Amino acid sequence: MSALICGSVAYDTIMVFHDRFRNHILPDQLHVLSVSFLVPQLRREFGGCAGNIAYNLKLLDGNPLPMATVGKDFDPYARWMDKWSIDHSFVTRIDTEYTAQAFITTDLDDNQITAFHPGAMNSAHLNDVRDAPRASIGIISPDGREAMVEHASQFAECGTPFIFDPGQGLPLFGGEDLLRFIDLATWLTVNDYEWEVVRERTGLDVSAVVAKVKALIVTRGAEGSVVHTRDATFEIPPARAGDTVDPTGCGDAYRAGLIHGLVNAMDWETTGRLASLMGAIKVEQPGTQNHHCTRADIESRFRESFGRSL
Repeated sequence: MSALICGSVAYDTIMVFHDRFRNHILPDQLHVLSVSFLVPQLRREFGGCAGNIAYNLKLLDGNPLPMATVGKDFDPYARWMDKWSIDHSFVTRIDTEYTAQAFITTDLDDNQITAFHPGAMNSAHLNDVRDAPRASIGIISPDGREAMVEHASQFAECGTPFIFDPGQGLPLFGGEDLLRFIDLATWLTVNDYEWEVVRERTGLDVSAVVAKVKALIVTRGAEGSVVHTRDATFEIPPARAGDTVDPTGCGDAYRAGLIHGLVNAMDWETTGRLASLMGAIKVEQPGTQNHHCTRADIESRFRESFGRSL
């Protein structure tokens, strides 16, 4: 079964400054800030929420269908998707724009200065969920504001169950917007900080949310996650991970595990643990799509982490 993954496809340009920003930014001179950083380390990564989720779902032998808008510089990303047999027939190219890009400079204290150019992502509303009728499940991840709103309505119109994952797009929406998303969605997934924002803006507590959706999934980083349903609450332990190298993209990997569990009608305890494991596998590698493993590797690590078979 196919999963339609609405969200961004982007390039991440990551630079490392071999010093600390605080040594070069003078607090009393912020009104005339003009600084330049030498960054001898630079890498360009394939990223964006839709791209990341699709990649991780493919590692699980899933059938992801990313839906996004990209620019005239998409060719290298298209070749990457082809290498991993990820269908990009619902990725629309806007030849007058660049693909969305994040320029991230990190210092030795892991502080970050990021500039984000949305580019073609601003046209994501040109895509229509109804053009992908074979999808059995969907997810709305961070994207252009108009696209997120329209795609939620289109999923509901098609009767396709979908996950609402506001993520970095959460600041785009007020309380009424979020209430509308929750009314239309089948599942809601957020991290613990995002949940507090949703709760504050909507006035809904856990019981009120799960009266509207089948499950509220709240991730808590290294502390695991919790799945709230109308009938029970499931505390999901973190999966065993090696060295923590880069947490960027862990949430997207987690969501791929969620989708796989839902598509395959797994129970919540198994689905949550698989999602947790996907995040743990990702955290061990830099970038968002540099971790490579087979389905057999995932099943083996699942047994090691949780003492049970997947």
